[in-house]
Amino acid sequence: MPTNNITQELKVGDRFPLTIKRIGINGEGIGFFKHVIVFVPKAVPEDIIVCELTDVHERFLNGRIHKIRKPSRFRNPDTPELAAEVGGLEFAHINYKDQLHFKSNILRESLEKYKPYAHEKYMIKPTVSSVQQEKYRNKAQFPIQEIDGEIRCGLYKTGTQELVDLTEMPTQMDLTMSAMRKIVQMIKDLKIPVFNPENKSGILSMIVIRESVEFNQLQVTFITRSPKFIKEHQLIERIQKEIPEVSSISQNINKEDKAGVWGDETKLLWGDEYLQEDINGYTFNFSPRAFLQLNSLQTDKLYDLVGQALEPNQRDVLLDAYCGVGTIGITMADKVKQIYGIEIIPEAIEDAKENAKLNDVDNAEYYVGSADVIYPQLLEDGKTVNAVVVDPPRTGLDNKLIAALNRNPVNKLVYVSCNPSTLAKDLVTLTKEYRVIYLQPVDMFPQTPHVETIVKLVRR
Repeated sequence: MPTNNITQELKVGDRFPLTIKRIGINGEGIGFFKHVIVFVPKAVPEDIIVCELTDVHERFLNGRIHKIRKPSRFRNPDTPELAAEVGGLEFAHINYKDQLHFKSNILRESLEKYKPYAHEKYMIKPTVSSVQQEKYRNKAQFPIQEIDGEIRCGLYKTGTQELVDLTEMPTQMDLTMSAMRKIVQMIKDLKIPVFNPENKSGILSMIVIRESVEFNQLQVTFITRSPKFIKEHQLIERIQKEIPEVSSISQNINKEDKAGVWGDETKLLWGDEYLQEDINGYTFNFSPRAFLQLNSLQTDKLYDLVGQALEPNQRDVLLDAYCGVGTIGITMADKVKQIYGIEIIPEAIEDAKENAKLNDVDNAEYYVGSADVIYPQLLEDGKTVNAVVVDPPRTGLDNKLIAALNRNPVNKLVYVSCNPSTLAKDLVTLTKEYRVIYLQPVDMFPQTPHVETIVKLVRR
């Protein structure tokens, strides 16, 4: 019977037995019902479940676990209750050593989907485990809302805009959670107007806290819906008195109703302009919006592995594309001849220049702009580049940058990816000029399906 005829017979709410066969590229369990693929969140290979349909499409089905008839040997018997409530714990139901195995599988599935040249021969090394599997996140963005007269602060329920009031979070560092709850109590005591999603009233919409592991300090940013921040001085005084670890308090103004979006204007209300963190013996300044890997303890290991893939030497001129505040390039500075850092965000480039000075790095130059434009300009200006590191956002490399890298191939290219799907897609084009030596998955986000991957490529 044709696939579409089978799906036409099914409807949302239908239930049937299902054996989970593998993990999909988004971390969901995959099974097959009458040869139709079924995606089931929180399901694990070897689970035998009763699946309840949540969506019916012509070529695939979405379901949820109605009942587990026989649990997989990969299941974690001590899954935290919050895993059923909020995001960020999508893999908490899987034993940690098995999480590492499945992350390698997710990478392999992505390669099989996009099929870059010779992908079936790629060496995929075992996923590097995280130093800590819990309490590793150094930053959190906590929405805060007034709902039915009560103040809630925490995270959204999975797949909804329903806010879950959190007193704990298994992956979040203790100091961050403790500070958040204290600040929420201060907001209640001072009766500071909090965003009400029903009538769109209130000023304060989010509390952002970043923690420095090395220096045991906190950077707090309040996201408000207007420049006016009622009782900010009283709030700052209480934070100074009751949470001595807070070294910086800022306000970001976001006039949009859409939750979770940073506005363009950030102003320092009190304390240090930057939060400092140590990466492999180098000290970096981070402004509130600057990018820093969320797993500080694992970042040292990640950058060590980037160095191993790059094999830098004193003849290398390194292009650090998507350089952010300069972290990767600066940690390589003493091993190479010259660094050119490119970043589209002007504030990040200013931070990178300051970080270079802070670490006595004098062989780094930074440019504001798109890497696909700046890289060819550097070559036109007579500069020679023979090594490149790219660490793009989840959307992957800009197509124009891939074209520039292929037109002007370098001897060594290291791709640091946070998204296996866009990585696999980008490799389709990159492998026209480069050969993949190996892929090294690194677990930066335990209890989630996310996996960082370092790819070592060389010119063909």
